[in-house]
Amino acid sequence: MQSCNERPPLDLERISATQCAMVHYHELALKGRNRGFFERRLVRNIQLALKDVEGTRVEQLHQRVRVLFPPDAKLDVIRDRLRRVCGVANFSVARVVPLDLAHPRLDTLGTVVIDEIRAQPFSTFRVTAKRADKRLSVTSMDVERAVGRAICEALGKSVSLKNPDQTIYIELLSKEAHVSTEKIDGPGGMPVGVSGKVACLLSGGIDSPVAAYRMIKRGCRAVFVHFSGRPLVSRASEEKARDLVRLLTSYQYTSRLYVIPFGEIQRDIVLNTPAPFRIVLYRRMMLRIAEQLAMRERCWALVTGDSLGQVASQTPENLSVIGEAVTLPVLRPLIGMDKIEITDEARKLGTYEISIEPDQDCCKLFTPLHPSLKTRRDVLQSLEKTLDVAPLIQRGLEKAEAEEFTFPA
Repeated sequence: MQSCNERPPLDLERISATQCAMVHYHELALKGRNRGFFERRLVRNIQLALKDVEGTRVEQLHQRVRVLFPPDAKLDVIRDRLRRVCGVANFSVARVVPLDLAHPRLDTLGTVVIDEIRAQPFSTFRVTAKRADKRLSVTSMDVERAVGRAICEALGKSVSLKNPDQTIYIELLSKEAHVSTEKIDGPGGMPVGVSGKVACLLSGGIDSPVAAYRMIKRGCRAVFVHFSGRPLVSRASEEKARDLVRLLTSYQYTSRLYVIPFGEIQRDIVLNTPAPFRIVLYRRMMLRIAEQLAMRERCWALVTGDSLGQVASQTPENLSVIGEAVTLPVLRPLIGMDKIEITDEARKLGTYEISIEPDQDCCKLFTPLHPSLKTRRDVLQSLEKTLDVAPLIQRGLEKAEAEEFTFPA
């Protein structure tokens, strides 16, 4: 018979079968009375990201979110999905160890940690513990010392607080501790859906997908608008746009893409206006059509991939007169970035390889050799009187083709 003072043996097999992901956020924790709204949205987005992973359960805890999943869950899928949830600062896949608030068994905790790291190659380590519940009878430092001592004695490893080969993370809650050996970065930012909707002009180049992602990361839901050179060119740019939207949908779960056949509208502009002003006139017409679609979608702004001074349409003067064509705000998240910075971000995002695929971009149709760099407002107003702007906008809207995307598919 077991005495009342004798502790039950540790069932490592049962503990090993209990895993979770501990999700942390930074910016949301700075919110005031409406922090609960942001936290609930983050929980909802994590549920959407993992909706096809059977057996997962998402719980909102104090300043963190816990994702519980069955032992046979595909960890690679869970890691990949959580990496894309905007609002997540970092997360770790952890083993759950039962904890007694008044009498925590640090020897049990040490045994689980040793079992977790035994097969991993390292010479030096550190233990980083955080105590979420201050009622716990031991401090974070007590846990770090006890677990560190157990590792040294059992495995003969050395402690290094500054440059360890391996860091063991322990989170101490009220009824359990969570042990992990990894901390994976998320996108950070805000949960998608807390900042309304924006309409993103998606060219198929390197810049515009990065601009859209930056707005998604700030909590916006993006509606995408792509202008195709069809029927004067092939659909190659449209396929690129679809591939880009599919990738970006993995960050916001549902997307709508509008494809506008723009070739005939461009031809009308070419036939009625001088060559140096075509690019600016194209862009003003695109913004007007996109604005009408944005209003249908209840978007509060338009988003472009403009970077100051990068091409002729992005000089200070031309950006000013292009933006004046619409009443909605025109957001330019990349305005102060250079091409190298934008390309680096596109590589990290995964859009770069898609964007550099060859296509027939509508912006390259009828491109003048010497475009105007400092276009005046009065010149544009005079030229647009020859264009019948309203019918051209209506033609673009009537031929718009909408397509829906979801993630997970």
